[in-house]
Amino acid sequence: MSLKSILRDLKEVRDGLGGISKRSWSKSSHIAPDQTTPPLENIPQSPWASLPPELLHDIIWRVEESETTWPARAAVVSCASVCKSWRGITMEIVRIPEQCGKLTFPISLKQPGPRDSPIQCFIKRNRATATYILYYGLMPSETENDKLLLAARRIRRATCTDFIISLSAKNFSRSCSTYVGKLRSGFLGTKFTIYENQTASSTAQAQPNRRLHPKQAAPKLPTNSSTVGNITYELNVLRTRGPRRMHCAMDSIPLSSVIAEPSVVQGIEEEVSSSPSPKGETITTDKEIPDNSPSLRDQPLILKNKSPRWHEQLQCWCLNFKGRVTVASVKNFQLVAEIDASLDAPPEEHERVILQFGKIGKDIFTMDYRYPLSAFQAFAICISSFDTKPACEG
Repeated sequence: MSLKSILRDLKEVRDGLGGISKRSWSKSSHIAPDQTTPPLENIPQSPWASLPPELLHDIIWRVEESETTWPARAAVVSCASVCKSWRGITMEIVRIPEQCGKLTFPISLKQPGPRDSPIQCFIKRNRATATYILYYGLMPSETENDKLLLAARRIRRATCTDFIISLSAKNFSRSCSTYVGKLRSGFLGTKFTIYENQTASSTAQAQPNRRLHPKQAAPKLPTNSSTVGNITYELNVLRTRGPRRMHCAMDSIPLSSVIAEPSVVQGIEEEVSSSPSPKGETITTDKEIPDNSPSLRDQPLILKNKSPRWHEQLQCWCLNFKGRVTVASVKNFQLVAEIDASLDAPPEEHERVILQFGKIGKDIFTMDYRYPLSAFQAFAICISSFDTKPACEG
């Protein structure tokens, strides 16, 4: 084909496009959407949606029972992605982490962990990118095919430091659907606040719509974030040698979640109701129901460091991590519930480790959490130890 023929063809195409654009602009410059909707009977349905509910329930139940670990457990998520009927039955079969001890859906990361045994995870730190990745498992695998749960990126600002927490290690935008929440530190790095992102539907009713002036600055926090807890590291003014001391006030978790319901009040009521009394007489008892128990149980849960012991031979502070921590570090800690003595809680509740964090290698740390903390809350508490704290160390 000669050059002249190519130029002639291009000219014809250009003239044709110009005529089309002139005719379209001569009628209207606005494009109206098509209001016609196809009838419902013409919409194709998935052939898997017509399975009998009994058969479908048995299939999904078998998949949920057989695929207990990742990445094989992705088959359970695939079942929930087939269609609406499959998703409904899958949500009925798959139990929450508190009951089954498994993490399946992204919502599981905001639900409390199991009561009996902790969920074991590990964190990888990347110093170059200032990111921290939470993986599901005992330790990193050789194939590096570990299940990613959460990711955080540290952003230093003039007066504070933010750790943006996301479901993706590549997208930390707060406007994206993968945004979970953030951790914000104070100027000295001794006080942290955990913010959790909530769905728009839950915050639409709680916060009224407000008109903002075009020149008014937007708030620093999104309107759909709520405070979950606060972390405080004690100042080491005297520069004494020892582990860090921290307190975590979980505003969204009541103290009653870690204490069994008392049977004293119920026993007194049964005793009074079962004893007959003549008319006009008042029954008195020497047992008094404490008035401060309900108020104390409604207070937020406070987590504190488990006191370490000094090892004379090693000349260091030691804690029993049950083999999950192998490298000595100032970041290692175990958190237990701070329970008032007047609540008469069992001794094992005072020593029950709710969250433990420690170092096992270069830039690799383990994180084990249990009820009533969620994976997101535990991860936020752990990454607070990575921030610089010159006023807390000896």
